[in-house]
Amino acid sequence: MTTKATKKTKANEDSFRVSGEELLKKIKELIKEGNVREITIENKEGKTIIVLPLTVGVIGAALLPALAAVGAIAALLTECTLKVKRK
Repeated sequence: MTTKATKKTKANEDSFRVSGEELLKKIKELIKEGNVREITIENKEGKTIIVLPLTVGVIGAALLPALAAVGAIAALLTECTLKVKRK
């Protein structure tokens, strides 16, 4: 996996730099952790591409449209930053 070093940006926020091909894999991994409230995907310049709010009751089929969008975004990006807000 080509995830670069994690850095803490705020008390409950982490930041990960990933390649486009690793994007969907990393998001699925974060969702499985269960303590993620929101995932923001930014391009290399820091511009927000998409914000995925994750509520406690959202699992499985409810996430499919969001993951499909992430897959399409991953095909377009070579490198991006994931900002993860946790509970």
